[in-house]
Amino acid sequence: MLGLRWSPALLFALQISIVHAAASYVASAPVPPEMRSTAFTVKVDGQAVDVAHAAASYEYVSFDTTGAVTVEITAAEPGFWDRGVDIEPWRLGIRAERQGQTIRFKLAGPAKLSISRPRDFLNHAQMLFLFAGTPAAAPPKAAENVHIIAPGVYHESLNPKSGDVYYLSPGSYFFGSLNFWRVHDVKVLGRGTIVYDGPQNPNNDDGWMQKLDWHCIDAMEAKNIEVNGVTCILRSRTWSIQMKDSSHFLFDDIRVIGGNPGNANQDGMDWLGSSDGLVRNSFLRASDDVIALMGNWDGYTDADLVRPGKEVHDIVVEHSVLSTSISNVVRAGWPKKIFNSWNFTLRDSDVLHGGIGACGQTFGLLGFWGAQGSRGDHNNYRFENLFLDNWYSLLQMEQRAESLRNFTFKNIWALDQPPLAASYISGNVTGVVLDNVKYGQKVAATNADVPLSTDDAQPVKFAVATGPVAEFSIDPPSVGKGEPVTFEAKEQPRAEYTWMFGDGAEEHGRTVKHVFTDADGTDLDGRNGAGRFRVLLRVRDKKGQEDWASQGVVVVGHWMDALTTAGPIATGLGFGIYPGTWTELPDLSALKPVFTGDAPNLNANAQGFTGYAVAWDGYIDVPVDGGYTFHLMDRDGARVVIDGVEVAKTGPPFAQVCGAPGNAMRYDRGALGLRAGKHSLHVEELHEASQAAPRLLWEGPSIPMTDVPAAAFTHLRQDSVIAAPAPGAAPKRK
Repeated sequence: MLGLRWSPALLFALQISIVHAAASYVASAPVPPEMRSTAFTVKVDGQAVDVAHAAASYEYVSFDTTGAVTVEITAAEPGFWDRGVDIEPWRLGIRAERQGQTIRFKLAGPAKLSISRPRDFLNHAQMLFLFAGTPAAAPPKAAENVHIIAPGVYHESLNPKSGDVYYLSPGSYFFGSLNFWRVHDVKVLGRGTIVYDGPQNPNNDDGWMQKLDWHCIDAMEAKNIEVNGVTCILRSRTWSIQMKDSSHFLFDDIRVIGGNPGNANQDGMDWLGSSDGLVRNSFLRASDDVIALMGNWDGYTDADLVRPGKEVHDIVVEHSVLSTSISNVVRAGWPKKIFNSWNFTLRDSDVLHGGIGACGQTFGLLGFWGAQGSRGDHNNYRFENLFLDNWYSLLQMEQRAESLRNFTFKNIWALDQPPLAASYISGNVTGVVLDNVKYGQKVAATNADVPLSTDDAQPVKFAVATGPVAEFSIDPPSVGKGEPVTFEAKEQPRAEYTWMFGDGAEEHGRTVKHVFTDADGTDLDGRNGAGRFRVLLRVRDKKGQEDWASQGVVVVGHWMDALTTAGPIATGLGFGIYPGTWTELPDLSALKPVFTGDAPNLNANAQGFTGYAVAWDGYIDVPVDGGYTFHLMDRDGARVVIDGVEVAKTGPPFAQVCGAPGNAMRYDRGALGLRAGKHSLHVEELHEASQAAPRLLWEGPSIPMTDVPAAAFTHLRQDSVIAAPAPGAAPKRK
């Protein structure tokens, strides 16, 4: 079958034969029965598109478009969208409309999207990936070395020879691998799909091995390779794409989806002693490091780890979309490893989900782990024009022997979430520059702004921005549903201003007016009468330089009045301790504390207990009327209730890996419309493996995102504490 040569003209006509008249949608090839999913149904411009099952609980859909289209997605699970809809990249400003089981949104043109429920992106999440591409190019002209693969299902691997050109037609599915084994000058083009489900032990880390048919795409001593338009599906615990001792690779418009229930050892792309690579216009979803750089990897024994590896250099990843359920976006180095690297660049890309937890070293946008005798000189890494959606930390860098030099982070825009873990630099690390690293509207100018600990390394340089500056004000600062709001950008010379208001609307100009017609929020998760909209501003000058700013704007549809208190008021909060062993936060409304006390903030003296839950009760003092967002972070599980309404609840504990103790930091947030004055506050936390206190931040009118200060906490001065309310119930005095 692989030698079959179809007429290129006939194949091209087949690919574009189904066109929705007078619309932008061009239908793609059908999905074979063994790949079809029933978790979602999808229509594009009213035309049904097959949904494919990828791996774990991930589904995907692919189609081509020549312009704007309307996408309609219906979930099979009842109430699936009740918790909200998160469409990433956030930079695109897409917001869905919801009607029961169905959501709809406009897509301006080709894009690679991740669609799920807010903050639900770990390895057991139900996620839909949507690939809207441009129509596939016609197959190459017939020749002796050209292999045209017809639509169909093939249970075999592809093993090109030097000089071969393979065209995988849309609708061709290979259950196997794509192997570049000691070959050169090979092209694999088209829109085919490779589904890899190998023999790896799901409980062992043997995905690193360099063997035929061991990865979705693998290369050994290969050179001058192009892969264009291919989709890779990973269903086993192995690295997705691996290059070993290879060079001059081009990956263009590839789509990789790896889903591994074990949530480890399923990297997106590994460069082992390989160099001169370009990855562009691509999508990578991994269950481990998305991009990994290493001189070699031959196993986990000491002899294997300390064996010197080849250099890794001149690799560029650009105009791509990167996502992981765990680990780093980019990881280089490893304890005991010996190799040199230089000239790595990640630019003009979206990071949708950037790790959670730690593996000895905390995960981040960059994890460089040179410890335990690791040696090498690593120079000129550049991260530029990157958008961070759900993410964990910025950078973690350590090198003891030799050096890490000249690492630049320029135009890093975190659009709508604070960092969950601090960054860290230690050892022989020099020349680290942070140039316009920005959270919302705030540019990091000090270590505390990141936050960052430089330990024994050379201090970081915070560069002064030289391009345009995106910054804006909101008037009035308190926003009600249906009320006009003025947005004004800081004036920049000869600049263009583009606004995306998080409700699907877009405007241009330095000063614009906008009306929010609902209070549901960008993610349709405004369940308490107020919704948070992700407002984005892009400023671009005549040289093409740009800057972005973001601000969460809470639109209030229902106000919560302040409480009238009776009795003497004390500063701080009352708390109760509930000893016990739980895997998730228990229902404290059915339990009684063994003792109570007072604390100035969200800390509590557990008097020696190590396994317990704690509840704090009192009031939070709101300075002015307005819409407020509360951000909650905790490692073992926590929730926040204000005026009897559950505002935020973190996910269940998520264990760190590789023997790193404790659980990863979890995050949730919610919005309320609060009148000035005192509001009842109830916070619960589980202490199961991590003993730190929960972290509660707020933002609102004239309050940038910051930790709620101790001065905002008060409680009634009496021996008892407020009884823990059930979700949705008002707190009661004992």
